[in-house]
Amino acid sequence: MASAVHDAATPPANPVERPDTPCVAVCSTTFDEICRGCGRTYIEVAHWVAMSDAQKEVVWQRITAQGYPRRNT
Repeated sequence: MASAVHDAATPPANPVERPDTPCVAVCSTTFDEICRGCGRTYIEVAHWVAMSDAQKEVVWQRITAQGYPRRNT
């Protein structure tokens, strides 16, 4: 039986179709280091374009599990 677990360096065999970025243009890190719109840290936002697909997928999985992206915050 094949394992469904993937390490952060290896993207899943059938990646989920996602937008290029989780940004929803509700950008605010006023109260902490997490954007209220997309759920990424300010470091993740700053480095997004340089991140690998596998790194981005790790972020996507975390933020969607947390209920992000949010258009109405």
